[in-house]
Amino acid sequence: MALLLRLLALSLLLAVATPIRDITDACSSEIKDFPHLNSSGLHLTLHHPRSPCSPAAPLPADLPFSAVLTHDDARIASLAARLAKTPSARPTSLSAPDESSSLASVPLNPGTSVGVGNYVTRMGLGTPAKSYVMVVDTGSSLTWLQCSPCMVSCHRQAGPVFNPKSSSSYASVSCSSSQCSDLTSATLNPAACSSSNVCVYQASYGDSSFSVGYLSKDTVSFGSTSVPNFYYGCGQDNEGLFGRSAGLMGLARNKLSLLYQVAPKLGYSFSYCLPTSSSSGYLSIGSYNPGQYSYTPMVSSSLDDSLYFIKLTGITVAGKSLAVSSSAYSSLPTIIDSGTVITRLPTDVYSALSKAVAAAMKGTPRASAFSILDTCFQGQASRLRAPAVDMAFAGGARLKLAARNLLVDVDDSTTCLAFAPARSAAIIGNTQQQTFSVVYDVKSNKIGFAAGGCS
Repeated sequence: MALLLRLLALSLLLAVATPIRDITDACSSEIKDFPHLNSSGLHLTLHHPRSPCSPAAPLPADLPFSAVLTHDDARIASLAARLAKTPSARPTSLSAPDESSSLASVPLNPGTSVGVGNYVTRMGLGTPAKSYVMVVDTGSSLTWLQCSPCMVSCHRQAGPVFNPKSSSSYASVSCSSSQCSDLTSATLNPAACSSSNVCVYQASYGDSSFSVGYLSKDTVSFGSTSVPNFYYGCGQDNEGLFGRSAGLMGLARNKLSLLYQVAPKLGYSFSYCLPTSSSSGYLSIGSYNPGQYSYTPMVSSSLDDSLYFIKLTGITVAGKSLAVSSSAYSSLPTIIDSGTVITRLPTDVYSALSKAVAAAMKGTPRASAFSILDTCFQGQASRLRAPAVDMAFAGGARLKLAARNLLVDVDDSTTCLAFAPARSAAIIGNTQQQTFSVVYDVKSNKIGFAAGGCS
């Protein structure tokens, strides 16, 4: 059996790379896509995954919202496994199958849809710098992108795939480097070593999606701002439809995340406004205007020190607190995450919220449950009268949800409450964060919210 797996892995390594098609940006004339550095730090344009102006557009025209929810549920399962420190069901021990091969053995499971609920921006890499569309993820540490020659598989992406040979500042990272050892905490998978002594990473994201390749370093840039010796993954096997992005930008609390690597130059904080499909948002790294935010402390947790934990203290619907005890909100740890679409709440809190919203919208015809969403109505969120819902956090920070943050349209005639019961952790997802400015001040251990952040 071991010999069979070694031969199968070798056959993958010798296979012709998957064809890659360049895709023209939907709104290439938008000059605001260019990053710039100002008094508020490094400023990048952030795109909604379904915006026609997203550089990763278009998503498949027939992509149902149920596909977004399926991926979202898989992400939740993956986060739950991380918090429980459950070993991956997929292989994590990577070893070279043959002394003549240059890449270690890789997982063989095919991936499914990834990135359809996430937001994208642009990142420059190499010398001379070239721009790549990247998924922004506060729940991941390692930044990676697809690299030629794509020895096993690359998905379609917007623009050409990064070619290490075209960058004069590119270098692979040896297996003896401290950064190679740091991969275990960054990816929760052990590193491996190729026969040519190059460190091999494996980043996995639940639902059998993953990226495997060489740990590398190069110059990362955003407009005129550049940082040398940036460590990232040069993906040779990227299984799953990661939207049409080139890869993933990790902003979690880890020494290999993009945030921590650029922080000595820009500062240990970042902020964003997640836009709707009809607006534009931003991602800023560095200094920010502290006066505009209300803050909640980051909560320390031994479950996973790379994620951002906060404390949810209460929810009101139409000015009335939910009929649950205050302890119900803290019955599970709470994470804020840019890559989760639907917010998960402790079961008792969710049930009370569902009942309160349904009572406040009792004149609106109900609709059948849709996938993981069980509180649904006939119509579209923008045309319905939704109750005012406030989410309160320790320290006094609040999210006052508009209808677009409370309800999500699942098809042309149905909208649903954009919340679901939690499994092992509550998660504040990106639907509830849309159009708010959210700042992660890692140095001061606090997260802030401000209304009206997107243009």
